[in-house]
Amino acid sequence: MKKLLSYSIVLFVLTIILLLIIPLPEAMVDVAIIINMSLSLMILIITMTIKDALEFSIFPSLLLVTTLFRLGINVSTTRNILTSGGSSGKIIKAFGDFILQGNVVVGIVIYMIIVLMQFLVITKGAERVSEVAARFTLDAMPGKQMAIDADLNSGLIDEQEAKVRREKIQREADFYGSMDGATKIVKGDSVMSLITTAINLIGGSIIGILQSGQSIGAVLNTYSIATVGDGLVGQIPSLLISVATGMIVTRAVSEGSLNEDISRQFMAQPVAIMISGIVIAVLAVIPGMPVLQLAIVSVGLVGAGFYLYRRMEEEPKLALAGGGVGGPGGTTLRNFSPEGEEEEPEAPKQVSEEEFYKDVNNVYSLLSVEAIEMEFGYSLIPLVDESVGGRLINRIIIFRRQYAQDMGFVIPSIRLRDSSGLNTNQYCIKIKGEEVAKGELLIDYFLALEPENPEVEIDGIETIEPAYGIPSRWIRPEDREKAEIYGYTVIDPLSVLVTHLSEVVKQHAHELITRQEVIHLVENTRKISPELIEEAFPNFISYSMFQKILTSLLKEGVPIKDLETIIETVLETVSDTGLPVKDVDGLIENIRTALKRTITRMYCEDGSMKVITLDSELERTMVGCLSKGERGYYLALSPDVLQSVINQLTGQLKKFNSLSQSPVVLTSQVMRVHFYRLIDQFYPNVRVLSFNEISNNVQIQSIGSLTLENRGRVGA
Repeated sequence: MKKLLSYSIVLFVLTIILLLIIPLPEAMVDVAIIINMSLSLMILIITMTIKDALEFSIFPSLLLVTTLFRLGINVSTTRNILTSGGSSGKIIKAFGDFILQGNVVVGIVIYMIIVLMQFLVITKGAERVSEVAARFTLDAMPGKQMAIDADLNSGLIDEQEAKVRREKIQREADFYGSMDGATKIVKGDSVMSLITTAINLIGGSIIGILQSGQSIGAVLNTYSIATVGDGLVGQIPSLLISVATGMIVTRAVSEGSLNEDISRQFMAQPVAIMISGIVIAVLAVIPGMPVLQLAIVSVGLVGAGFYLYRRMEEEPKLALAGGGVGGPGGTTLRNFSPEGEEEEPEAPKQVSEEEFYKDVNNVYSLLSVEAIEMEFGYSLIPLVDESVGGRLINRIIIFRRQYAQDMGFVIPSIRLRDSSGLNTNQYCIKIKGEEVAKGELLIDYFLALEPENPEVEIDGIETIEPAYGIPSRWIRPEDREKAEIYGYTVIDPLSVLVTHLSEVVKQHAHELITRQEVIHLVENTRKISPELIEEAFPNFISYSMFQKILTSLLKEGVPIKDLETIIETVLETVSDTGLPVKDVDGLIENIRTALKRTITRMYCEDGSMKVITLDSELERTMVGCLSKGERGYYLALSPDVLQSVINQLTGQLKKFNSLSQSPVVLTSQVMRVHFYRLIDQFYPNVRVLSFNEISNNVQIQSIGSLTLENRGRVGA
C-alpha cells in the first residue's frame, strides 16, 4: 500500500490522460471539476503564505500537471456538451444560469471580460516577470558565488553553510528557468479556453439546430448556458493558477509571507495613509458624490494613520525604558563571552549615582578595560538586539569559531553597547578602551562594491567600504539584482559590519593575547603532550618569553595553532646553543621555518606563489646597513633610499589588485624581519617571507622586483 501511494502522482497523471480518451459520466465530471477548483485554491494559498519561492520549488511541474488536468476536464465537458444536448453536469449548468441570469449577451460579455483579463493582464504580466527574473537570476550567479567565496575566506561562514548557499543559488537558477517556460503553459491554456468556448457555442448550436429540431432561440439558450458554465469552471481555476504564478515569481525581494510583508510595509507608512484619507475627504465637494461613504472611509484612514504614527513614535521610548536593547550613554547591549554564551547585563542599582560611588570599592569598577568593544548609534541597534531579529551575535560566534580553527587563538569577550555620542548610523570598534576603527551603515540599503572598470554606474550614495577601503555605493534593495549583473559585489549591512570587525580583530590579534591566555593555551596543549610541556616550562622558556613569541607570530599573521611544533622548535634552539633564549628574532625565524607548510598554504594558489622580490644589489646594501643597538640589530637606511623602496613597493603592490592572493615580498632569511619592520608602518597587511619558509613543491613566480635606484649615500 505504501509503495502504491508513492506512485500516486504517476497514477493521477495517467488518469488525466485517460480523460482525453474515455467519456466520463456527468457525476464524475462534477467530481473532477470540484477537485480542480480545490487544487487551484490550495496552490494560490500556498504561494501567498510562503516566504521564499524555493519553499514551493515543485510549482513548475505542478503547473504542468494542473494544466493537463484542466485540459482533460475541458475535453470531457466538450464531448458531453456536443453529444448530450448541451448537458455536462450540475456545476456547469449552475454556473451558466448564475452568470447569464436570462440574458445571453450580458453573460457572454462578462465571461469574455474574465478570460481577456486573465490573458492580457495576469498571464502576460506573470510571463514577463518570470522571464526577467530568470535572466537576472542567471546573470547574477557569478556575483553571488563570489560573495559566498568572500564570506568563506573571511570566516563569516563555514564550508557547510557555503555549500548550502551555493546549492540554493543553483536551485534558484533552475527554478526561475523552469518558471520562464512554465508561464508559457499558462498562456497557452488561456488561448485554448477561448478556442474551446468557440467550439462549444458554434459547434453545439449547429448540432442542436440540425439534429434536435428545436428553435434557434432554444438551442442558443441551451448551448450558451453550457458554454459559459463550462468556460467559467475552467477559467476560475486557471485564473487562480495564473495569480499563483504571478505571486511566486515576485517573491524575490520579500522577507516574509505576503500577508506579513503587506502588513509590515503598509503599517510603516502612516503619513501616506493619513494623506490618502484627506484626499478621499476632499472628493466629497464634488456634486453627487456619496458623502456618508466618503466620510466613513476618510475617517477610518486618517484615524488608522494617526494611531500608527503615534505608535511608531512611542516604540523607541518603550524600548529604551524596557532596557531590552540598552539605554543611552553607553548602556550595555550584550556581553559576549569567550565560550559563545551571552552574559546578561547586571541589573541597575536602585540608588543614586552619588550614593553608589560613596563605596570606594565601586569606584574600582570604573578602572576595568574591555579587550574589544563595539558601540552603535541608535539606528543600528536592530542588528544587535536578538529580540527584534538581530543576528550580529550569531555571526560573531561563527567568526570566533572560524578564527580559532584557522589561527589557534580564541578571541576574547566582545562588549556590545549603544552610544549617544555616535550618529544614529555610526558604529565604532575599540581595542582596550581606545577607538581603532569607525564606520557608518544604512541598514535599509545594500553596499555595492564597485568593480575596477564598471560598465554602468548604479544609482546610490557614494561611500568607502570600511574594511578594505574599496569605493562603494549604498543602493536600494530593488537595485541589488541589477548591480550584481553589472559586476558589483553586493553585501548586506550586517556582513559589512562583521567583515570590518573581523579585519580589525585580525590586525590587532597580537595585542589581545594576554599572559593568562598564553597559560590557557599551554595548559590546553598539556592535555595532549604533558611531557613536552613539563620539559619546556619553566625550565627552558618562561611564559613571558613565550608570550612575546606568540605575539610576534600573530602580528605577522602566522597561525599559532600548532603549539607542539612551536614549543619543540624552541627546545631544539635552546639545546643547540645551550643557553637561555635571548635572540628572540632568530628563534622566531626558526619557528617560521618549522611552520613552512602552514605559511605556504596561506599564500599559495594552485601550486604557485606570486611574490615581489628584492634585487640582489639592494639586499646586499641593506645587509651592509644593519646596525647593532641595545635591543639587537636594526636597519639604518638613508631617507632617500627608504623613500625609493617605499615608492617602488607602492607601484608593485597594484599588481596584486586583480589577484586573489595577499601581497607577498620574498627576501633572504637574514633580511626578512628587518625588511618587515621597515615596511610595516607603511603597509601592515603586506607579508614578508623568506625562502626558508616556502615548501619545495611550490612554484615561485616573481611579478615584480625592488631595485637600488639611489646610488648615493645609503647609510644613516
